[in-house]
Amino acid sequence: MTDYQKTAELVIEKGTVSLNGKTVFEFDDSQENGIFLKEIYKDLDLAYPKFYKMDELCKLGILAAEYLFRENPVHEKYKQEDVAILLSNSSSSLSTDTKHQVSISNKEEYFPSPAVFVYTLANILLGEIAIRYKFTGEQSFFIFEEYDAAFMTDYAHGLLDNQEAECVITGWVEIFENNYKAVLFINEK
Repeated sequence: MTDYQKTAELVIEKGTVSLNGKTVFEFDDSQENGIFLKEIYKDLDLAYPKFYKMDELCKLGILAAEYLFRENPVHEKYKQEDVAILLSNSSSSLSTDTKHQVSISNKEEYFPSPAVFVYTLANILLGEIAIRYKFTGEQSFFIFEEYDAAFMTDYAHGLLDNQEAECVITGWVEIFENNYKAVLFINEK
């Protein structure tokens, strides 16, 4: 069995971005999701134009990953095929699904947007992170009522023990209506 440890933790919730227990940014989360996500983006001084085309779930996940990887550049430390991503949430892509449903419900103003439809799968978040950081290892997205730490840890251990990954990013990325939370962990041998 491999020695395994969580080497970093990033949390975005309740108007705070915390890295390894230390607050790195605070924001006004009483605003609409799109507004506070832009505030976080500006704090990162991120130059990633694709961000503005993403749905809120992907934006939250990309921002969390950016904070985490700036301090812990696993994308530079490991081969791209040696980094796995295992994420979960409880509402899948319901935030975007709801917008898409509105666009197809009114037969008189029927105008579904391919730009919205693309994000009607939660696993698109995995793809956005993998594309940004060029990860090609295992990627899985799970839907649970709440974060299942035992399942995620066992899955990560399996990937590490079987040498299918050298580093596993695990976590929870949830955004629906005004509820949001992102928690990412770096798990390494």
